[in-house]
Amino acid sequence: MSKYSPLVSIITPSYNSSEFISETISSVLAQSLTDWEMIIVDDCSSDTSTEVIQSFINQDSRIKLIKLGTNSGAAVARNIGIEAAKGRYIAFLDSDDLWLPNKLEKQLAFMQKNNYSFTYTAYDKINEAGDVIGHVGVPERVSYHTLLKTCLIGCLTVIYDTEYFGKVKMPLIRRRQDFGLWLKLLKKVDYAYGLQDTLGLYRVRDGAISSNKLTTSVYTWKLYREVEGLSFITSSYYFLHYSIRGALRTHFPRLARILGVLD
Repeated sequence: MSKYSPLVSIITPSYNSSEFISETISSVLAQSLTDWEMIIVDDCSSDTSTEVIQSFINQDSRIKLIKLGTNSGAAVARNIGIEAAKGRYIAFLDSDDLWLPNKLEKQLAFMQKNNYSFTYTAYDKINEAGDVIGHVGVPERVSYHTLLKTCLIGCLTVIYDTEYFGKVKMPLIRRRQDFGLWLKLLKKVDYAYGLQDTLGLYRVRDGAISSNKLTTSVYTWKLYREVEGLSFITSSYYFLHYSIRGALRTHFPRLARILGVLD
């Protein structure tokens, strides 16, 4: 299919993930496309997650485990996974999220048919019990400047083509590093393209939304200023868009949909 073997490398950072990692790995094993490797990078877990992961490795050699010596954060873990990847395509799946069985097959067909190098998809939100609690639609395409206004791309939905980009890594910040990677890629290509099919399930952990809003805002500002190197005025312009769109999505979701401010 290509000079790369396997075709897709799935990067999964893991930290104390024993509660959900079995479901995550099982959703990869259920993929209709079978030419993949799953690289799980454990960030010094103190629970039984590495034992759970090893039990899957014993059954399927496509699953690989890298253990970090010190707790280093998701950006470092993902970047080490990207370094180790052997696939042409890089995909991301966190240790508590899930893919639908046709995720890889559908998205790669979408990319190859249209010659797209960077794509994302719609996805559903689920709670800790696995119940669907929301849907996240996506625009048909986004540019660098569009994405600066609000990150519309879910990490679990992205695939990028290393044959076009090379191996591009995430900036080393504790949060919003995935947003930073999408911006890096969009400096090398005009658009990322969205597939409207729902192909993933993003797990919303109890108490995570309200406690993370302020932290996410702080790291979004840091991303504008320190990673992207935007001026104070330019950063303020994009941060205002980010804040208004976030408020609309949270408090007026129907109006947000009408205005095209997607969840």
